[in-house]
Amino acid sequence: MLKGKTDLLIINRSFWPIYPVIGEALLQLAEKLARIRKVGVVMQDHVGIKARLIEEQRGQKVDFYPGKAWSSSSSGLVVRALDAVYFMCWVALILLRNRPRTVYVSTDPPVLVPFVVMLYARLFRARYIYHLQDIHPEAANTIVRVNPLVYRLLFWMDSMTMRKADVLITITDEMAHEIKLRSKTSSPVHVISNPAVSFDEVEAPDRKISGFSFCGNAGRLQRIPLLLSAIRKYLDEGGRLQFAFAGGGVFAQDIAEVASVSEQVEYLGQVSAGEAAQLNCSYEWALLPIEDEVTRYAFPSKTSSYVFSGAAIAAVCGSDTSVAEWVSEYHLGIVVPPGIDELVDFFWQVERSEVASSTYCEDRSELMASLRFDHFIDQLLAIVPLDH
Repeated sequence: MLKGKTDLLIINRSFWPIYPVIGEALLQLAEKLARIRKVGVVMQDHVGIKARLIEEQRGQKVDFYPGKAWSSSSSGLVVRALDAVYFMCWVALILLRNRPRTVYVSTDPPVLVPFVVMLYARLFRARYIYHLQDIHPEAANTIVRVNPLVYRLLFWMDSMTMRKADVLITITDEMAHEIKLRSKTSSPVHVISNPAVSFDEVEAPDRKISGFSFCGNAGRLQRIPLLLSAIRKYLDEGGRLQFAFAGGGVFAQDIAEVASVSEQVEYLGQVSAGEAAQLNCSYEWALLPIEDEVTRYAFPSKTSSYVFSGAAIAAVCGSDTSVAEWVSEYHLGIVVPPGIDELVDFFWQVERSEVASSTYCEDRSELMASLRFDHFIDQLLAIVPLDH
């Protein structure tokens, strides 16, 4: 066997400090393993990461291979697709140059980069862990219908990548079922919940604001147009609750326009992880809107942080989705059917105290323990196969 220069190469386009959840978790994983192994990280660079690592004294003994970032979450689909192709070429170059023995790769970006890792592993007899934060091309197809020929090609590529992986990781049991059903893989599929951002420096207010917060991507899967239509109707009827939004995405401008004409709606734009955590803690309710179809292939990343915030969760989705089941199983909040009238009625029920957030803010310590960074990293350490 060709001896690799790197024991483990971690590949995830979104990384610290721009992406404070998975990015931070993978940085901590790399730092831990770098004490005893030769570890590298491939990511896209938004902020001059090498200088930032030195400034923050992070990433000791880890080799970083940053590629330039050409897009963000608010960029158009074409720009993001071209950026994904660029990153794929960058990953291929690093793989061929470093010849890692084991590769950890996530679905960020999807399909192309994991497929390149699969080809590399087959050619050079390496091993790889495939971490599916979402399942593509199905997740993308719920946003914009992909050309049928392209869809079938991407489906075949990703199924092959799943089937050949040494280990697969995903977020929910429903997603694990889809992976097994689609790929017919015989490899182990582990379910690991994503961790939450740190709430160590967050100060819980003595009295929470009566209303709702939303932190995360205001994208095509989050039912933002529906949510805004319901908020407008509720406010036009004289509703008094407050609404606060933070985050970017294709519907960010729509949120800003509603906020510009209503004192009860606030849009904070892109904020830091700490600021988002503080915002969630300040409101009685947290909004969790999601398209039903996509819950088979993805799970909202903001859920873990919502748990730590202590806010009751209002999931806007169908009752037979994995998100609805999660909210109900852990008694975290209420599931509101995705309709304008249903949402407006719910807002009025909250205002009239017919639905109390305190009902859903009981002891969450056991669930919170399973969503901490150290637990997530320990689970990854137990799964990543480093010894041949």
